[in-house]
This record gives sequence, C-alpha cells and structure tokens, in this order.
Amino acid sequence: MSKGLETRDRILRQAMRVVSKDGLEGLSIGPLAESLGMSKSGLFAHFGSKEELQLEVLRTAAADFEETVVRPALKAPRGPERLRRMFENWLRWAASSDRKGGCLFAGAAFELDDRPGPARDFVAEQSKVLLGVLARTARLGIEAGAFRTDLDCELLAFQIHALLLGFHHFRRLLRQRGAEEQARESFERLLADAARRN
Repeated sequence: MSKGLETRDRILRQAMRVVSKDGLEGLSIGPLAESLGMSKSGLFAHFGSKEELQLEVLRTAAADFEETVVRPALKAPRGPERLRRMFENWLRWAASSDRKGGCLFAGAAFELDDRPGPARDFVAEQSKVLLGVLARTARLGIEAGAFRTDLDCELLAFQIHALLLGFHHFRRLLRQRGAEEQARESFERLLADAARRN
C-alpha cells in the first residue's frame, strides 16, 4: 500500500471512530486533522470536502460491516445457524472498541432520516441491502428445510433489523444493563417461530 493510501486509510479509521461517537455532523476537518497530527490542508487534500469525507467514512464502514458481519456468517450452514452468526457478528461489530458510540449506521439512520442528500441515500441503500441479505438467508433456510415453508422472509428480515436497532437504542440511549441478553432472547424467539411447523 502506498504512503498516500496508508494515510487515507488512517484518516478514515479515525473518522469512523469520531462518527460512531459524535455522528456525521460531529465530524469536523480541523479537530480530525489535529487528532491525526496533520494539517487541515493535508487532510482536505485527500477528500476535497466534508461531504466527501462523510461519504467515504460510510463506504469504509459498509465494507468493514460486510467483511466482519456478513461474509463470515455466510460460511455457516443455511438456516438458523447462518442467521444467528450474522446476528452475533453484528452485536460484536456494534460493541467494538473502535465504535465507542455503537453501530455507526444505526446512529446515522436517526441522524439523517429527514436530511436529503448523498449520505442519507447511502445509509438508506445499505439498510435495504442488509434487509435483502436477511430475507435471502431466510429463503435459503426454507430451501434447506430448516424453516417452515410459509415463513414470510421479508417480515423476518424486518423483525431482525428492528431488533438490532432496538438493541442499539436500549444499549446506547437507555444504558440498559442486559440489553444484549434481551436482544439474544428476542432473536431466539424469532428463530423458533421461523422453524415452528404448523
């Protein structure tokens, strides 16, 4: 990796930590440059604008999410184990020491929901991608005989996604102890219902 790419990666990793804690609007070129021991102009040269930096942070976080959460889960057997692994990977990803504020996308979803623009469009698209992955994983579980044939895969994807957002809310905003255990219990109930034969 060239020195320029290494510097860019270092900027984006630090920026992701800032965004996780302070949100996209909390990402400011001056303080970010100072935390990295860089000049503002040096940092600005890599991205050109705050908006482009925000988008690159989101793109980097999306690639990290896919690599850390989705791809390893797809190696698990089809059915409950694959969804469970995805869920557990997401909990670990959201609780990583690199993300002091929790899931960057959960925070950005609330921050940007009424703000039109490229960042909002990107976060919305990533949510749709995740819902699609969850629904497809459920359909493959049906094909494997692990889930009931009348399972509404889109509804299950919605429920899992909502559970993950709810977990973020209970853990971050309400500081509720046991949020992780409650999320796991709720998730297992969803899986049990998905496997229940009529």
